[in-house]
Amino acid sequence: MAKTVAFFPEGAYGPTNNCVGIADVLRQRGWRVVFIAERSFAGTLEEKGFEERLVDLTEPAEGADGGDDAGQFWKDFIRETAPVFRKPTIDQLGDFIVPTFQALVDGARYVDEQLVEIIDEVRPDVIVEDNVVSFPAIPAADAPWVRIVSCNPAEVKDPSVPPVFSGYAAADRSGWDEFRVEYSRVISPLHDSFDEFCRERGAPPLPPDELIHESTDLNLWLYPEEIDYPRTDELGVTDLWRNLPSCVRATDEPWELPGELASGEGPLIYLSLGSLASADVELMRGLIATLADSPYRVIVSKGPQHEELTLADNMAGAEFLPQTSILPQVDLVITHGGNNTVTEALHFGVPMVVLPVFWDQYDNAQRIHETGFGRRLSTYQHSPDELRGAIDELLADTDLRARLDGVSARLRAARGTELAAEHIASLA
Repeated sequence: MAKTVAFFPEGAYGPTNNCVGIADVLRQRGWRVVFIAERSFAGTLEEKGFEERLVDLTEPAEGADGGDDAGQFWKDFIRETAPVFRKPTIDQLGDFIVPTFQALVDGARYVDEQLVEIIDEVRPDVIVEDNVVSFPAIPAADAPWVRIVSCNPAEVKDPSVPPVFSGYAAADRSGWDEFRVEYSRVISPLHDSFDEFCRERGAPPLPPDELIHESTDLNLWLYPEEIDYPRTDELGVTDLWRNLPSCVRATDEPWELPGELASGEGPLIYLSLGSLASADVELMRGLIATLADSPYRVIVSKGPQHEELTLADNMAGAEFLPQTSILPQVDLVITHGGNNTVTEALHFGVPMVVLPVFWDQYDNAQRIHETGFGRRLSTYQHSPDELRGAIDELLADTDLRARLDGVSARLRAARGTELAAEHIASLA
């Protein structure tokens, strides 16, 4: 009989897309694939040929049946919280990081009994989750489970790695201790109450200052070695941790450059702040204005507020775009620094200008900057000349182009989705 794998990604496009790429490989190998998805994603996984089991992370709105706008809760949350992103990262800990974790933990509490029922019904041979907080039903289940870290690997803390969410430089430890002390202070009350809930629901205790368990079966982290952190305690020295150099899905639809851009001249730029960060309309409008008066051809992923954005004559775009079909065609990416976009850009050998907005995007932006694969700019304080200057410098850097070609060749040969599928299959 076919083996069954249950994927449970966080209710956002980044983790979901990451899991889709791996799930597609397992399905091709004969596995039964079931996605446990937040209700607003109803139909999106079925369209890709997977089974769905829908869950609610909050009390459903009256008459809601899901599928209308996937991940809408987080789009609204990010848009309403946008003013906080103009603060230093240490000040965001109490104003954004803790409220975000609180919302995630509230969802984990609400959904746990639903997960128990689904796991009992599906009877998976392996459970795979890509989340940043624990869902006790998973470590409490009889099946082996896999934790995927598809955020920046600073999430897996180490004395030699800058504090997660800080965006601090790896070579300058000033400020590390202060940030860690503040993080521990603001997260402790939430940690203690959630730890009690996890133990009540049959899961192990949470590690100090952590809101997620390490799997005792298998943990996968997604990050190329060219930008990964040197550690005091290296990951991957035991079978519990395995690296995915990249994990690029092959399920995106083909995409052709529109005629007006295909027939034009000038470098081809891809602007994408992801499905959440692009909800900051003011930021998106400023970037569009800067690039409108430029010699570039620009593809714009407009995001959830697409109706409020007007593109210039040198641009084309849509609310959603098949990113992995676009990246091989472009010369440079302007990105928020989401982990998927960063690793996918390196996979296809594309330099980046990184404008971090929230969460681990600051950490990714700093790693890209300090490893020389792109430029980090101040998201809300850079000038139009700074952005265009960074683009021109990166495009003119022939040494960088050669480095990126080498990285791309290695990552493509690594077959990340197949490697992940092999690791997961080994547990069954």
